[in-house]
Amino acid sequence: MVRTMSPQTTREPTTAQLAHQERYQAAEYAKTAAKTEPIYAEKAAGTTMTAYNVAVADFLHPPEILDVDLAGYSGKPGETIRIRARDDVKVKQVSVLIADANNQVMEQGNAVQGTVEDWRLEYTTTAACSTPSAKVVAHVEDLAGHFAEREEATA
Repeated sequence: MVRTMSPQTTREPTTAQLAHQERYQAAEYAKTAAKTEPIYAEKAAGTTMTAYNVAVADFLHPPEILDVDLAGYSGKPGETIRIRARDDVKVKQVSVLIADANNQVMEQGNAVQGTVEDWRLEYTTTAACSTPSAKVVAHVEDLAGHFAEREEATA
């Protein structure tokens, strides 16, 4: 017996269908990540949760950028841009991009652990800003590969 393929639908998925797809993706992610990322077991230790549960929760909760402080940045090399970010498990990486008004990248790089107690991450500029109006984009990523971005204008 030969079957015909069902026609492809062009309908947009419903909110409930999208939520189901996201939970399925979280479960698939957690199957592997709970075994390969020790931090999930560490976070689960002493709680009623398993490493799998922590990994699912991490997948379902993207990181957040709480603040981008440009007070120490005037466009000169060696100045500090501070970023406060959080995730329910771990912020994997924070990068900073500085671009001019025409979106021409002037510099970019990774932030490092901050030296000021209240600020978690700092980026030290390496190039002079060639324009008075630039934009700074902070990009935060978690272990599950989700990210948050925040754009701030200088001047």
